[in-house]
Amino acid sequence: MKMLFFLIKSLSRIVHEEIPVHEQQQYETDHGGGVGGSGGGTCTSLTVWRKSLLISCNGFTVIDSKGNLIYRVDNYIGHPQEIILMDGSGKSVLTMHRRKKLGMIDSSWFVYKGEVGGFCRGKSSKTRPIFCIRKNINILINGNPNVLAYIYRNTSDKRSAYWIEGSYKNRSCKVLESESKKVVAETRKKEAISGGVSYGVEVFQLIVHPGFDSGFAMALVLLLDQMFS
Repeated sequence: MKMLFFLIKSLSRIVHEEIPVHEQQQYETDHGGGVGGSGGGTCTSLTVWRKSLLISCNGFTVIDSKGNLIYRVDNYIGHPQEIILMDGSGKSVLTMHRRKKLGMIDSSWFVYKGEVGGFCRGKSSKTRPIFCIRKNINILINGNPNVLAYIYRNTSDKRSAYWIEGSYKNRSCKVLESESKKVVAETRKKEAISGGVSYGVEVFQLIVHPGFDSGFAMALVLLLDQMFS
């Protein structure tokens, strides 16, 4: 366990070295700040490793540029109906439930605050999702083959609040605000500086722009992994 965490801390330092402050500021100048932000400040760079710190579990481990454990997922086996994103201490941050409809493709997920458990699926539950994410399965209708998924604030909304485009297979995705078309979060493939060694697709960067929630950005990564892995 200690050796494993030491390795990902060393990976986080590599990530930090690859994104100088002046490059972050230039990117924000070109693409604008995050939702709700003024465009100032710098991006938050996180290292995502598609591996759980628990030996008996599959999952994700997320650390910041200083090597601190920020998020983790330990209940990730196959294609679950429920995924819980936890912070470094193990406290539930967000819960994601797969939407199931008879005769339809499982292409939608609901995101809830905290840990809500299975009761949120019931019709009588007062718990409401904060976002709904739908995989783009009607490429010909929607007209943009680069769009992977749409994000809605309410399940009844016809217009999305955000969309995700790019290639999750190559860990090259961008989350854009629908109205302003500003990039609010993105993933990048990770390449080590020393020796040019590739980490493949198991280790990659999640870059969150000012004003966008890093926990929700990580939730989107988890759902992209479900939809396109």
